[in-house]
Formats: sequence, structure tokens, C-alpha cells
Amino acid sequence: MVSKHNPSGNKKRSPLSIFAVIGLCCFFYILGAWQRSGFGKGDSIALEVTKQADCSIFTNLNFETHHNDVEIVEPSKPKAQVFKPCDVKYTDYTPCQEQDRAMKFPRDNMIYRERHCPPEEEKLHCLIPAPKGYMTPFEWPKSRDYVHYANVPHKSLTVEKAVQNWVQFKGNVFKFPGGGTMFPQGADAYIDELASVIPIADGSVRTALDTGCGVASWGAYMLKRNVLAMSFAPRDNHEAQVQFALERGVPAVIGVLGSINLPYPSRAFDMAQCSRCLIPWTANDGMYLMEVDRVLRPGGYWVLSGPPINWKTYYQVWKRTKEDLKAEQKKIEELAEQLCWEKKYEKGDIAIFRKKVNDKSCRRNSANMCKPRGSDDVWYKKMETCITPFPKVSSASEVAGGELKKFPARLFAVPPHISKGLVEGVSVESYQEDNKLWKKHVNAYKRINRLIGTARYRNVMDMNAGLGGFAAALESPKSWVMNVVPTIGKDTLGVIYERGLIGIYHD
Repeated sequence: MVSKHNPSGNKKRSPLSIFAVIGLCCFFYILGAWQRSGFGKGDSIALEVTKQADCSIFTNLNFETHHNDVEIVEPSKPKAQVFKPCDVKYTDYTPCQEQDRAMKFPRDNMIYRERHCPPEEEKLHCLIPAPKGYMTPFEWPKSRDYVHYANVPHKSLTVEKAVQNWVQFKGNVFKFPGGGTMFPQGADAYIDELASVIPIADGSVRTALDTGCGVASWGAYMLKRNVLAMSFAPRDNHEAQVQFALERGVPAVIGVLGSINLPYPSRAFDMAQCSRCLIPWTANDGMYLMEVDRVLRPGGYWVLSGPPINWKTYYQVWKRTKEDLKAEQKKIEELAEQLCWEKKYEKGDIAIFRKKVNDKSCRRNSANMCKPRGSDDVWYKKMETCITPFPKVSSASEVAGGELKKFPARLFAVPPHISKGLVEGVSVESYQEDNKLWKKHVNAYKRINRLIGTARYRNVMDMNAGLGGFAAALESPKSWVMNVVPTIGKDTLGVIYERGLIGIYHD
């Protein structure tokens, strides 16, 4: 079909358009030749810049891509370091509490029961084996009352403490009736008597210290009252005491009041107790009682059950004279007055003292006050016979060091250590951000491992606890966290205790 306007279908180009195209081509050819000649303005600018740059300094120009300078190595599988198991004789080995080494140290002030770590050449580089037939511990709260014999195969306590109701051996398990030397009828009844004087139920008491804890039955039953007790006992001839406690799911460490400070910050515990712990409280001019005072919070309580309390009843059983025991109790009460402790209760085998909230009403006659040193520089520091001063207050009603909210409100409230600016580099805002971050982390952990937060993981350790955010986010009656603050890092352990959590300094 042909076009209406061009019946032949051929469209001829006009001579004028052909001439125009040839003319433009010639023009651009001449323009390009002029630019290359060096007379063009643009090229003169480039020429001037070239004159100012000395290209001779770039003698090693390399036009390869930069990543070619690094050898590309194919990814390989990580080489795992393999540690062989130790000999079975090391099943109960605890490096810094090794019995043979301990016996080489003086017995004065229980020095031989303190930590004595092996030199480098004696350290083991093998894995401590579990006892033969070791079984997964019972879940809490059953673990409080039962422990597999295979896990702690030591029966000596069942014989030596049989009448005191500490532990019984039945079949293939140990049973813990909840008894103790001073509460053979059970820890619950004993704690009920304490609670008639001490406000345990309302959250005022959250952290407690049990000196000479045995198998930690007192701490085990305080957990029912939402109180976390840091229990300690020496590794002596009853070497399994603390191991029993841990198998039961109860916080405990090997430790002793000897010649060095306890590894806890000042004003850490709301309560401390000694239930026939056999600590000579009047020795060394009351040095051990002064150390308990250091870690006891203003307004906190100290419980003493056992010698010399109720000496009129027990002096013959204890094989001591009335005069000796009476003088010992009098000395304890004199020391308590120097420490600003007030006796609140004495009945039967129990005496309860309360530390005053500040020193405004204290009657101290030439008391030997400790000289200021690092805030809580106590790791491997010698214990001194001196009284730790109260923090300064502006009124008689103010709590020295800062008042704490009742638990659980204090878990996320701003601790006095932070509100007073005592932790370098930590503000109220950064503390709150840390809490948010750890809540996020713990939620993520639980999505990966749904057993976290259940009774399956009872004893948990945070090896670099910071402000205690992990333990706070994980807080539950089903588990407890030992917050470790390394001695080479920022001292945050005071914050952790103010939150109602427990922990320890360590290197």
C-alpha cells in the first residue's frame, strides 16, 4: 500500500539537509584538532596544573586493587585446644584450698585455712573429673532436701553431726532435714523466732551473711523468705560442707574469718548470723566482730546463737567455767556498743543486735577508727583491728550510706552508689540503659535456650558482673547468680549488693 502523499513509496532527502550534515562534521573535526594543538583554553588549564605537580615523586605507583596486598587465605577449621582429664584422685581438688599445702602454713588466726594458691609450675592443666557415677542434681526446690550420694560421696558428716540433724544418708541419696547445731528442730522454726524481731517478711532484709555455715541449711531456708544468704565455711576435715551446699542449689563459698578481709564490700549485708560458728569473737581485740561490722549495712542485724549465749544452761556441756563464759559475753556486748550496735533481743540460745543507722547517737570512748583507704580495697588485704567509720550524714534520721528501698523495688531502683556518684563513669542514665540492654540480652538468651530461667539452671555465675544487670534481668526464685567483680576492673560490687544481689571480689 502506498502513501497518500507519496504514491511511489520512496522518500528523497533534500540536498540542503545533506550539505548541513557534512558541514557540522567538518566543524567538529576542526574544533577537535584545535584543542589537541594546545591552543585551546581548557587544555591550557590542564597544562598549568601539570607544571605545578612533580610526578617524579610517585615512583612506586601501583594500580592493583588494595586488597591484593593481603594474601587471601582460605578459611580453615579452628584448632581446638584439648585438655585431658586429671587423675581420678583430683575429684575434690580445689587449687587454692589444697589440704597438703594448707598444713604448711601457721595455724594462728586460721591462716592455714585461708586461700593459698599453687605456684605456676604446680598448676594443673587438666580437667577435674566428676565423681564416678555423677548424676544431674535434683531440680529446685527438691534439691534443697536431697542430694545424690554419687555427687558428694562423703559420709563423715552423717556420723559426726547425726544428733544435730544436719544430714542423713538414705539409700543412694543424702537427705537434709533442715537442722543445724543450734536448731536441731529445723531451720524454719529458728527463722520464725528471728522474724519475730527482724523484719524479714517485708523485704527490708534481702542479703545475709552466714559465717561458718556448715551445709548452709540456714541459707537454704532463708531462700523461702526471699533472702539471699552468702554462706561460707572453711575446707576442714568436713571437706564436703560447701560442696553439699552447692549441690543443694544454695549459695556458698569456701572461706574463713582469719587474717585477711572478707571479699565483700563495706555495707553489703542487711543481716549476718553466727550459729555456733565457733569464731572467737573477742580474740584480737574484737577484730572479727569489727570485720562483720564493716560488711554490715547501717540498720542491719547481727544474730549470735551458741557460745557464750545461754552459758548458764550449757557451761558444763561446753566444758568451760561460768566465769569464763560470762566474761566472754560481757566483752562481746562491750564491743557491740563500740560498734554502735544495740541489743534488741536475748532469749534462750539467741541474741540479736541491730547496727544503728548512723553514728549520731553512738557512745564511743576513744574507739580505734580505721584510716581511709581505697573504697573497698580488700582483696588479700590484712584485716585490721579498727572500726570502719559510718559515712557522714546531715541529720540524726538519715541512713548512713543511703537508704534502700525494700526488695524487690530495690532491684531496679537507682542504688546510692550511683546516685551519689561513687562509681566512676557511671551515671543514673547509663545505669538505666545498662538495665534495658541486659533485659534485651536475657530475652535473646531465653529464645535460644528455653531452659534458662527454669529450675534446670540453679547455680549461675556471672564472671564479669558489671552493675549486676544480667542477674537482675534473670532474677527468679528458680535460680541465683554469683556476681563476680574482677579486682583489676571497675569496683561495682557495692552497687550489686545495694540492688539486693550477691557477689564476690576475685582475681
